Amino acid sequence: MFDSLTDKLGVVFKKLRGHGRITEGNINDALREVRLALLEADVHFKVVKEFLDRVKEKALGQEVLNSVTPAQQFIKIVFDELVTTLGGDTAELNFAGRTPIVFMLVGLQGTGKTTQSAKLALYLRNKKRKPCLVSLDVYRPAAYEQLKRLASQIAVPFFEYSQPAKPIDIARSSIVFAEKSGCDTIIFDTAGRLQIDEALMEELKMLRSSIVMNEVLLVVDAMTGQEALHVAERFNKDVGLTGLILTKLDGDARGGAALSAKTVTGVPIKFAGMGEKLNAFEVFHPDRVASRILGMGDVVSLVEKAQDVIDKKQAEDWQKKLMKGQFSLEDFKEQFKYMKKLGSLESIMGFLPGMNKLKNEVDWDKMEKEFKRMEAIINSMTLKERRNPDILNGSRKRRIALGSGTNVQEVNSLLKNYFQAKKVFNQIKLKGAKNVLRGIGGIFK
Repeated sequence: MFDSLTDKLGVVFKKLRGHGRITEGNINDALREVRLALLEADVHFKVVKEFLDRVKEKALGQEVLNSVTPAQQFIKIVFDELVTTLGGDTAELNFAGRTPIVFMLVGLQGTGKTTQSAKLALYLRNKKRKPCLVSLDVYRPAAYEQLKRLASQIAVPFFEYSQPAKPIDIARSSIVFAEKSGCDTIIFDTAGRLQIDEALMEELKMLRSSIVMNEVLLVVDAMTGQEALHVAERFNKDVGLTGLILTKLDGDARGGAALSAKTVTGVPIKFAGMGEKLNAFEVFHPDRVASRILGMGDVVSLVEKAQDVIDKKQAEDWQKKLMKGQFSLEDFKEQFKYMKKLGSLESIMGFLPGMNKLKNEVDWDKMEKEFKRMEAIINSMTLKERRNPDILNGSRKRRIALGSGTNVQEVNSLLKNYFQAKKVFNQIKLKGAKNVLRGIGGIFK
């Protein structure tokens, strides 16, 4: 979402680095370009003004003008103020109080409340909590069935009831159900409308006032831009929000809503929906998002994602095999599987520092197809061949090519890549694999 903004800010910073020293004149020039970049990204004009005022005040201080590396100092100021604009510290969920605690998701129809409810439940389940999903949308017939199906997919209890029923009665009965089922958290998926109306607000206000809630989270579509902020302001005024869940942050919109939300509404962004899969749901870290916007990557989040998808024992086994020079095609195939769980190659690159420009130059679809072809070739091998590819002669390669829908040249290409990777791993072993492999096995220690 922030690619365009990242590119434009990168140009501004490159110009500053080209100056022998920083002056009030070239700082003003830089701020003018930053202002245009933010406005083009659909950031609220008041947010832009406040942001630039803070940056200018600090940038024109002696700290920057007298610095040995003034351009880097200026970038650091921009980073710090971006973090402040995005909300400062990471906003944690409130788990205080008597269980079961209650989280309620609200928002307009079509923002993805039902899916985000399931994503939140999966996130909590992975954090060793015991959530329960409850549908309070009694107007959209498919809502109940959709949430029930999602609850089954993620193995989370779902409160079933006979229809028709009133949302307030369902909510109260679900608390009793949760207590009996041993659930410590209830997630209410509420009804929405195509636009804000009084009937919706009255229903939500009744729920809010009748039941003690730890969190009231508004689900907003980041791709709707400034309209998302108007919706957030109205919901906060009428219902009282504790946080926002921004969806479609992986889209190609300009990203202004994400940058403006905290300042305009006063409500922190707590989560970001990053895709359609139920595990594509991240805690919103202002400092990490600011780092991505400035093209510095976000290695911490990538490591956390790796910890979630890579089995600890598997990582340790890989480390031992690499140290012994025993990395096989079977292990090569396993790496493809774990990479898929991390996300697309393009999204992974977005976490790495300085890779933003490369993202736009690589044919990611072609690269993804290449990985699928390599995986198909390995799947066409016998277990013996995967573990000892040295036995692959001409006839075996022809059989593998036929079975994978490829040709012998492509089989040879895969083997070449594998043997090159194995050679690198052997060199790593000689230099001390324990240090180099910290990103695989070491991240779990």
